[in-house]
Amino acid sequence: MNPYIFAVIFLALLALTLFILYFKPKKKQLPESLYTKALNAIIQGDKKIAIKHLRDVVKQDTSHIDAYLQIGNILREEGNVEGAIKIHRSLTMRPNLSKDIQRQIHKSLAIDYFKLGNISKSKEEALIVLKADKKNLWVNDFLLQISEAQKDWKEAAQFSKTVQKINSSKNPEQLSKYIVFEAMDKLKDSNKDEAIMLLKRAIKTSPNLGLPYKHLGDVYYELNDLKNAIAQWEKYVHIETSDSHKVFPKIESAFFDLGEFDELEKFYDRIIKKDPNNQLAAMNLANHLYQKGEYENAKSIVDDALLKNPDSITIQLMRMKFKIKTDGSGDLSKEIDEIMNLAKAIN
Repeated sequence: MNPYIFAVIFLALLALTLFILYFKPKKKQLPESLYTKALNAIIQGDKKIAIKHLRDVVKQDTSHIDAYLQIGNILREEGNVEGAIKIHRSLTMRPNLSKDIQRQIHKSLAIDYFKLGNISKSKEEALIVLKADKKNLWVNDFLLQISEAQKDWKEAAQFSKTVQKINSSKNPEQLSKYIVFEAMDKLKDSNKDEAIMLLKRAIKTSPNLGLPYKHLGDVYYELNDLKNAIAQWEKYVHIETSDSHKVFPKIESAFFDLGEFDELEKFYDRIIKKDPNNQLAAMNLANHLYQKGEYENAKSIVDDALLKNPDSITIQLMRMKFKIKTDGSGDLSKEIDEIMNLAKAIN
């Protein structure tokens, strides 16, 4: 063969091979392969790539419901809630959907509407999921959140019980709080008897929660049942030591109204005996004794408190007050300097 012709044929074959390799249409990726890539992108937080793959999926397979669901979910997360609702709502029109797919669609819609602030529509969608699967943990917990948002405490308590049952867990404090909130609503409607009943139920549900004792004491005080009010407030103080300041003024007022000044002293003694570090109880007792004229006893309590809390400005000031009464004004410059230094350290 003529070498020239051979070279031409060789170059032609080479060109054809290169053309086939570089210019033949690329084989399309299967929808499921693209969907898997989309899910991986979602896991990695790359929503832009995820959306691209998902849109490629639905272009090839318009019946791929999962892909549409994910597109809507991503739109919601990016702030386009109305776009998410439009996509998810359109899926409800599809025929022959499995029950599991229907639940997923209504779940997405429930979250969409909640994000939009349309709580009633969100609840409506969630109830569809609940009807299909009453033991579904997600929907029971979601409806619990909705009940809280709507301040429907009775319903919240019911969903809380269900969630705890599904989880095989116990949270009596949460249940007790919902009952207390329900009682507060009854008080707003001036229904004190029902409020008392609910608060007692809250205490029975969770005896170690302080909140119902405080509110029950408040109700009894309004009813002028001062002894019961004091009894409930004292229980509150023993449980919620750090919040004792919330009821001490009320307890003092109740004892004064009853004319039982000595009982107030016994009350503070009980509190300090159980919690020696309750600084406020010690200061209140010292102040009570001071008002009774028992200056030395009052000063002794303050001195003991100062040993435990040397940096307390409140105790320092009370000590100065008592020192003036017991020792005369004297030279208080040292005490004043100490208090000023403490104040500077705080500022």
